[in-house]
Amino acid sequence: MGLKNDLLTSRWVIGLLYHFIRLYAGTFRLTVENEQGWITHVENGGSVLLCAWHQQFFAAIRHFRNYRRFNPHIMISRSKDGEIIAGVAQRTGWYPVRGSSSRGGREAMHDVIGGLKDSRLAGHIVDGPRGPAGQVKAGVIRMAHATGAAIVPFYVLAEKAWYFNSWDRFMLPKPFSRVVLRFDTMVQYEPTTDAEVFEAQRRDLETVMRPAVLL
Repeated sequence: MGLKNDLLTSRWVIGLLYHFIRLYAGTFRLTVENEQGWITHVENGGSVLLCAWHQQFFAAIRHFRNYRRFNPHIMISRSKDGEIIAGVAQRTGWYPVRGSSSRGGREAMHDVIGGLKDSRLAGHIVDGPRGPAGQVKAGVIRMAHATGAAIVPFYVLAEKAWYFNSWDRFMLPKPFSRVVLRFDTMVQYEPTTDAEVFEAQRRDLETVMRPAVLL
């Protein structure tokens, strides 16, 4: 079992997977909507935290290579699956920070906050890595408070897709499908020490993003 895991997380396997993802996603007939606004915000000195549901991140991997000039950071779990995803993210030009709500989350969040302050761009999976699906976890609000970043949700819609039998019904667009990557309006929340206000902000973001969950 250990040998199998070592093979799956080896540099050459991750390299092959990265190139496969680029080729596979290159077949998508991709349309990107509402992107320039947040890019201009970052270029003018603002900070942005791009946020998505775990279900939908795959289709964005290839396009997100376009943001490597910002040296963006993203939190990825310490699991074996996370190690593979981190290797792919690194080859895409993103800096993976290892940790999640279940293991190493506090340290990872601290590192993402530092990276976001420096580079002004980071990504976050709001319900990962184990869900529940469609539930925004508190970390995204904490990171936005600590950095003054605007939260920019993004969603993926595919004309034709497979849905896995997983906790989030992970979506894999079919080859040559029409795919829309849509960025939502920037959302900013005032930092607060009031637990009720904090929870209201978390619920507000969940209300904004939840209609895009494909359950």
